[in-house]
Amino acid sequence: MQRSPQKRKPKLEGRGVLENISTDGPHNDWLGMPDYYIHTLTVSGDEYKYLSADKTLDVSQGDTVVFRYKEQANEKRIDKRSLGIYIDPSQYMSDN
Repeated sequence: MQRSPQKRKPKLEGRGVLENISTDGPHNDWLGMPDYYIHTLTVSGDEYKYLSADKTLDVSQGDTVVFRYKEQANEKRIDKRSLGIYIDPSQYMSDN
């Protein structure tokens, strides 16, 4: 199987302080589909959507977060399993 000679656009990356989280759901689009929640995250003034099966996220307001996302029509959607807390390397081992 041969790949197309066209290069894929690289994923967009985001980073910033998580200012607000609002959760909507559970949603179920068709019979047999598991429930999912739509989390709207406000990061450094921009809104991003994150779809998850969990009602709560591992991040909270005030955390510095990093993620990959893509722009779809009129919204920015965070890739599944790419949302995480930013760890500053200079502060990582300072507590010990």
